[in-house]
Amino acid sequence: MKKFLLTAVLGMFALAGFSQVKWDVKAGMSMTNMTETTDSKLKVGYTVGVGMDYAFSENWSLQSGLNFASKGAKVEGVKFNMHYVELPVLAAYKFAVAENMKLVVNAGPYFACGLAGKMSDEGESIKLFSKEEGAEKALMNRFDMGIQYGVGLEIADRYLVNLTGQNGFLNTLNYEDVWGDASSKNIAFSISVGYRF
Repeated sequence: MKKFLLTAVLGMFALAGFSQVKWDVKAGMSMTNMTETTDSKLKVGYTVGVGMDYAFSENWSLQSGLNFASKGAKVEGVKFNMHYVELPVLAAYKFAVAENMKLVVNAGPYFACGLAGKMSDEGESIKLFSKEEGAEKALMNRFDMGIQYGVGLEIADRYLVNLTGQNGFLNTLNYEDVWGDASSKNIAFSISVGYRF
């Protein structure tokens, strides 16, 4: 997974020399949860990042970038708070809906690596992605991947508004002695605004 992320990032920068590549920055709010948990509630978080748009034609493009996002959930008073760096690889189709305005639909896989995470309950906290003292392994898996999909607007080819969804494919829970046979996957929805250079 680490080698793939590194290769993908290097490939993204290699494309930067082509005139079809455009860069953008974006920030927004996310609402996340974890599947297959009882009485879980949405957690409000953030998403910020740098994006790349490589145009193959007037309508088709490859979109990628690096995003920093918070995920997690509130489960029976316990808060799961995780921070990830994400690399989406999306196929995007654009079509004009008005003068200087395009509707964009995109979809593709995303790959993520947990940077930090804590589970907190009544003032006590436990690290999620690294081993606590005396533990055999971390409570949660650091790596995640899944499907990302979205719809957005490009205004005057500069201003961006995006609605994005993610469904994780991998079980985030890692410690059988704690979780038993439980399985949980990340899900997220976000709204963001951006500016293209």
